[in-house]
Order: sequence, then structure tokens, then C-alpha cells
Amino acid sequence: MSSVQEIPVLVGVAQILQRLDDPQKAAEPLEMMIAALEQAGEDSGAPKLLKRADSICVVRGVWGYGDPGSEIARRLGATPTETVGTPYGGNYAHSCVIDAARKIQAAHRGIVLITGSENGRSQVQAQRQGVELRATEVPGTPNRMLAADKALVHEAEFERGITSASNMYAIIESAIRFARGETLEDNVKRISELWAGFNAVACGNPNAWIRKPYSAQEIGRDSPDNPMISYPYTRLMNANPRVDMAAGLILCSLETARNAGVPEEKLVFLHSSTEANDSNFASTRIDFHRSPAIRIAGGRALDLVGKTIAEIDHIDLYSCFPSAVQVAITELGIPEDRTLTVTGGLTFGGGPLNNYELHAIARMAEVVREDRGSTGLVSANGGWLANHAFSIYSTEPPTEGFRYENLQVQVDVFPLREAVVDWTGPVTIEAYTVSYEAGNVSIGYAACLLDDGRRTWGIIGDTVVLDAMTCEEFCGRRGYIDGNGKLSLS
Repeated sequence: MSSVQEIPVLVGVAQILQRLDDPQKAAEPLEMMIAALEQAGEDSGAPKLLKRADSICVVRGVWGYGDPGSEIARRLGATPTETVGTPYGGNYAHSCVIDAARKIQAAHRGIVLITGSENGRSQVQAQRQGVELRATEVPGTPNRMLAADKALVHEAEFERGITSASNMYAIIESAIRFARGETLEDNVKRISELWAGFNAVACGNPNAWIRKPYSAQEIGRDSPDNPMISYPYTRLMNANPRVDMAAGLILCSLETARNAGVPEEKLVFLHSSTEANDSNFASTRIDFHRSPAIRIAGGRALDLVGKTIAEIDHIDLYSCFPSAVQVAITELGIPEDRTLTVTGGLTFGGGPLNNYELHAIARMAEVVREDRGSTGLVSANGGWLANHAFSIYSTEPPTEGFRYENLQVQVDVFPLREAVVDWTGPVTIEAYTVSYEAGNVSIGYAACLLDDGRRTWGIIGDTVVLDAMTCEEFCGRRGYIDGNGKLSLS
């Protein structure tokens, strides 16, 4: 077993939820991040760790701060060696934890603070009320970036206006439905029941944003309070970014934790972590409903601790939309009727954009603390189901120390499709969605395969056809694209 100087451990966690009706009185993201770290310090039983931090990592948000880590350090009275920033992406909060654990294991860092926050609810309120939110001016840039920004949308998608996560994940949903041979009605029923399970967990999570119980019928049914966004996804199947939420984590070595007086019951150990990415662009993946990166990286995270998925006690799968969860359970061999979240997911637990993972990890720490000796797996996803990270946690120390692997080389051997921007000629609809505005069908987006296997995108504006696409299966149908993306059906 590794020495106590090399064993990374999560010692403090906290989550902040803010629900003020007056947005001008609401704390800004910077203030929520500081409050979350202060509460994490109290949670650890050793708040003096905050002032001794030598690395502060802040997950990128939609706010305009330059180097928020430096201002957080100043207000906490810390003098860190570095501040760390991230690109946009739902996986990077998880990657911050992995990076911290690896630095601690290598003795390059002693105490690492990780935080992030969004105030989407206050932003919506301020817009409705015609007021401006206050925001502290924080100049500069972090000393280190965890990764470089990458393009999210392929040119072929951008040219057809496919830039919405809701539309893309709904397109993936149709591919799952078609691969399973489901009717549209059976698919809606099944994913509504899946999401009702997430809602049930949120009702028992004290830090979930939505704790109101919903039936599967209420979740899946289009209604004035739950409008259809991108068929078959209603609002209650979408990630919910209209939240004011923050989270804070404190990591250090086991030796540092014990010397600081952190109680043993607060210690949560990282046993394994893995990362791998599928193609960054949905357009170039072989199949929408499969993920080699999830299969390989997720499977390896389990192998590193010598467990099967059935032997993992608690799971939190990244859950921005039902399709993301379904791809993960397929690749990891998880029964669909198993509890798949500890938070309630990004719909009910809350979806503070890139920062959901800090909440998932904080909640998993609470869960394994309560269930001593149990194991918990947390997964992350960034982009259009592109970038993936996995970690396994427990209150029991790892027998072989923290183990990390990047599986990108193994994933990169899988072939990709060629994407075509403009195409004139016959195609077969591979997957699709119908986007709604104000409760009415608006436009249809379809991934289409050329006869030679290449992929392009088509758009449909005929409301009669759009209505039909929500009542009968259009995957597998033949059509014709006119060179400008307009798809007509045979």
C-alpha cells in the first residue's frame, strides 16, 4: 500500500443552493464559491486547511471573471502556488478532482481546493425584471489551464443550425429507440419511468434543486407546465440550468488530513479514475447510440479496483438527458431498473452547466460516509456525449493506492465516419428530432446516411411532416437532400 503521503483523500465537501426572489440581493457566483469552500472547511473539521491551500481550481462558468482563484485565495487568506482554470465542458469538474489526486499522489501539491458556481436562476430573474446583476471585477488568467478549449460543433452541424444540446441528445435518443426496435410510445414510456427514478432520488437529496415528486406520466406528457422542447424530451427531461448553485471540495494527502485533525469518518478515498474521449463531433461517430470511450474507460475504472459494476454499491451517471444515461448503462452493463444517481441528475438535482460534477462528487462523498465501507462510481460527460471521466470512491483506503489511466489510445483505434456539409442526392434518415417553439412544432433535424456510409444533416420545415415525425418512426426512411440541407421524404 502507498504511504500516507501519497494517498489522495477527499476531506471536505459542501453545496450551496440560493433561491432569492430579488436577484439584486443574490450572491454572485464568486461569493457562492467562497461560501462553498468555507462550508467545506467546516465539513472537514479542519477549516485551517483553507488558508494552507497551495492550489485552487475553479470550474469555468458563464460568468466573466478572469482568474477567480486568485480572488478566492485573497478572501480566504491563502497563498496558493497556483490557480487552475478549465475549458467549458461537463467533464472538467471531474477532471479537476482527478488532476488534484494525481498531483497529491506525486507530492507536487499538498492541499487542493476545487470550486465552481452558476447563477442561472438569478440571471433569468434579472432579465425578466429588467435589472442588472452585480459582479465583481476579477482580472487576470489562471496560472494553469487544465486543458485547451475545443470546438463543440462540427461544420456540418453548424451549417444546419444544430447547436442545441437538447436537439442533439434527442437525436441520440431516436437512434437508441431505433436500435432497440421500440415504438415511439414505448420509448416515451420507458424514458419517462427512467427519469421518474431520478426524480425519486432528488426528493431524498437535501441539496437537490427540485424535490417535488413527479410521476412518469407527468414527466413524459407535454403540458403547459412541461412543454415539449425537442421530441421526445419535455422540459422535465432536460438539464435544468436555471439554478443558483455552488459546490466546494477539499483534497489533500492522508498524512496532511491526519496532521490537520480531520476526523477519520470524514475521509473519502479515491480508488481509481479513468478518462477517454469519443470523437468530439457527433457527426463523425460511427453510431450515435454507442460509446467506445464509456465502455473502455468505465470498464477500466472497475478493473483497476477489481470489481464488477454489480459490486459497486452507489452510482451517479452523468444525466443531462435520458440518452446520455442510456448509452452509459448499455456500455457498462448496468440494469436499467437500478438506481443510477445519488443527486437526482441535472434535471432534478440541478444542472449548473459545467459544475454539476462537483455536486455529484460532494453528494457521493456524503453517501459513502453514511454507508461506511461501500463504493461509489461517478461518471462525467462533456460536449455532445464526447468527453468522459470515471472515479470510484470509498471510505475504505485503497489497497494499491490511487490508480489512474487515460484510455485514449485504446479508443482512437475505432473508425470514424466522414461528414459531408453539403449534399445533393438520396439519403436514409439515421436519427432525428423535432424542435418546438411555444408549444408548437418548429423544425426537424435529421442525421442522414449517404449510400456510401458518409453522414450529412437535413432539415425539415413542413409542419404536417413534423407532426407525423412525433407519431410514427422516421428512422430508416429514404429521402432526398437538395444541396442546401432541405430534406424531402420519399
